[in-house]
Amino acid sequence: MAAPSLTPGNILVIKLGAFGDFVQALGPMAAIRAHHRDAQITLLTTAPFITLARESGYFDDIWIDTRPSLKDIRGLLSLRRRLRSGGFKRVYDLQNNDRTTLYLWLTGLTGRTRPEWVGAGFGASHRNTAPERIAGHAFDGHVQTLALAGIHNVTVDRLDWVRADAAHFGLPHPFILLVPGSAPNHPEKRWPAEFYGALARHLYGWGYIPVVVGTLQEDEAGKVIRRACPEAINLCGQTSMMDLVALARHAAGAIGNDTGPMHLIAPTGCPVTVLFSGHTDPVRHGPKGARVRIVQKDILSSLSPDEFIKQISARDFRHKGAVAEN
Repeated sequence: MAAPSLTPGNILVIKLGAFGDFVQALGPMAAIRAHHRDAQITLLTTAPFITLARESGYFDDIWIDTRPSLKDIRGLLSLRRRLRSGGFKRVYDLQNNDRTTLYLWLTGLTGRTRPEWVGAGFGASHRNTAPERIAGHAFDGHVQTLALAGIHNVTVDRLDWVRADAAHFGLPHPFILLVPGSAPNHPEKRWPAEFYGALARHLYGWGYIPVVVGTLQEDEAGKVIRRACPEAINLCGQTSMMDLVALARHAAGAIGNDTGPMHLIAPTGCPVTVLFSGHTDPVRHGPKGARVRIVQKDILSSLSPDEFIKQISARDFRHKGAVAEN
């Protein structure tokens, strides 16, 4: 039997970033929507996540947070007016940082004037201060926090609501996605493109077509991989977030760095292998999905292609290539 819905009213959900954290928050967002079936739910987020939020169908309205600084008094007063004019009965803080604790106080100075607040900030009506909240994945912390508000059965969002179709790419099967990029300010998260090239040759020898995905900034990496393996297909700069989900549904697997697209690929059930450097903790920041495998080395450039290839096999993927079956 479904849990009873809270009395209809206005609900605010706050999730500002980052990319992987936002994707991991989609399951909790779905649970909030199910719990408040008849409510008007607004999301406060940042511009990069508008498409995901809108396509999910979990929200009736989406507000963009310009994140005014403490020196921007006019911006803070404008945000305060907006938060208070929303008439929110409850706020779910899925960001839980100093900024959103400030937003808690902007909604009202006392418990009588502010809405119920579910989160970790001081003054929250449903406050989660357990150290376990930040010991693992953000998703697991959300599960724990939402339970305080009577929301249970929170699951990883498999992104089944994404309606994109990968057929227009005309890819041969079976194919494996390669994700050689990362945020520009984190080069330590990148396994060298030349190494991905050697991996692509090996995968092609197993009977898989390597398909490189990423932003336009990763196009050079895609070209490096194609020089090493001309049979590889370079789609860098040609895919939207929705396209990545559609491709993942049909891919035999995916191999990539610790980067946002891997968080979109993993929940679909696509078998993924993610390369982590020593700069990031995969226990806290690894993608969520049914088949996620982590390979970690302190300095990724010291992980040779041969060393990595020894850790994988054709059986790690959903389909065996023709050569792999021989």
